[in-house]
Formats: sequence, C-alpha cells, structure tokens
Amino acid sequence: MPKGLADLVALHLVAAGQLVDTDVEKALEHARYARLKASRLASVREANGLAAYLAGEWNEALSELRAARRMAGGPGHLAMMADCERALGRPERAVEIARSQEATQLEQEDAVELRIVAAGARRDLGEVEASVVSLQTAELDPQRQDPWSARLFYAYADNLLAAGRERDAFTWFVHAAHADDDEETDAPERLEELAEKIGGPEVVEELVTEAEAAAGISDEDDDELEDDVDESEEDSADEDASDDETSDEDAEKSDESAADDADAVEPAKGDAEGGARAQ
Repeated sequence: MPKGLADLVALHLVAAGQLVDTDVEKALEHARYARLKASRLASVREANGLAAYLAGEWNEALSELRAARRMAGGPGHLAMMADCERALGRPERAVEIARSQEATQLEQEDAVELRIVAAGARRDLGEVEASVVSLQTAELDPQRQDPWSARLFYAYADNLLAAGRERDAFTWFVHAAHADDDEETDAPERLEELAEKIGGPEVVEELVTEAEAAAGISDEDDDELEDDVDESEEDSADEDASDDETSDEDAEKSDESAADDADAVEPAKGDAEGGARAQ
C-alpha cells in the first residue's frame, strides 16, 4: 500500500479501537472505511468483524471474522463466530464449531469462552442437561480465580437454573460474584432474585456458607471485616464522646455568658429557657 493510504487506514483503525467501548456504531463506521480501502489485510477484516460483533451486526461480523481467519490462518475468534451463529438462530452450527478440529487449537481462555457459547447453543436446542454437563470441566473449580472464572461460573449457574436446579444455581452465582472483581456479570442481582425463591434468609445463609467453604474462603476475611467494623464503631464512639465533652464545655461557657448578661438585662423566664434549649 502507498504510505499515504497506509497511514489513512491506520488512523481509522486506531479511531475504531478508541471508540469501540464508548460509541460502537461510530467505531464500526471507521472499521468499515478501513475495510473499504484495505480489504486484503487480515488485521483490517478482523477489526471490522470485531466492531460488527460488538454492534450486534451478526452476519457482517461472521463474514469478516471468517475472512480474517482465512487470510491469517489459525482458529481465530471461534467463540465469537459461534455466538454469531447462535444469534442468527443457528445453534446447531455453533455446536459444530465447538466440535471442530480448529477448536482443539485454542488457548485455554478462548476454549473456555467457546465452551460457554456452545453450552448456550445446546440449551437453545432444548438440550438443557447436556448444556450443564458440557461445562463440568477442570476449570469449573470455585477455588480457581482465572480471568475466565466469573463468566464460566455464571454460565454454569445460568444453565443450572434453566434445568430447574435453583439451589445449585444460587451456589454458583455466589461463586461467580466472588470471582467477578471486574463486575463483568450481574451475579449479585441474580442472587437477589433467587433469594426470594429458594426458602428465605436461613436457606440463603446456609448456601452462602457452603459456597464460601467450597471456594476456600477462610473465616479470617470475616474476622478482619468484623474488626474493621468494631474499630469504626469505637472511633465513632470516641468522636461522639469528644463531641459531648465539647458540647458540655460550650454549654458551661454559654451559661456563664448568660449569667453575665442577666446582670445587665433581666429577660423573661420563658425566653431564657428557650435560649438554653437552642444551645
């Protein structure tokens, strides 16, 4: 490509990358322009596909990601492609992608993402129990805190709920909430919804305790929290005591001042009482 055109395409790709989290439609416009000028570059087709995926343009995303994979080789974004197939009402194709030879070449994080999508596709096909079983892998360990753990735990909980296993679903939503430091899921909201269905506060407390034990969460965290609360209460009590002492001192000074003023001007009894209450 001529240098001027290469610089222009690069600028549009940068703009797409900067806008994709705040204005995905605008990001897609930039990616499409870059594709128009450099359709034979795998990176350009990939950028167009990613922007289209985030914008919900499933057909376009699928076409562009396929093209990028053909040009660059490798498995490339299989999870997104499977998700596009599912969104287009073709869950059986999403399952086929998960079973493909290319899926075996994925890095662990991408493989987990594809497994999550495939589980959802199986549920779309009415294979709810199969969707649950398909997620029961070594990565489904509440004591692990991998980058994909929150999404995997959440997906497992969601499929358990679809299978009618509400108590188990609650437990895994607890695990998802614990692993979700970046707040990628709405696990806390799902827990709140389920709490009303599974039997009340006592059952909820029991399940949360069991989930925390399974995740290896020690009582030290709770003890530290209690210590912090106690310290906060002590500090608050000290502040209140200090405020009371200050108030008493102010009241004494006010009384002395009032007594001095009384020598000069003797107010009505009711007015004096009113002034003391105001202090």
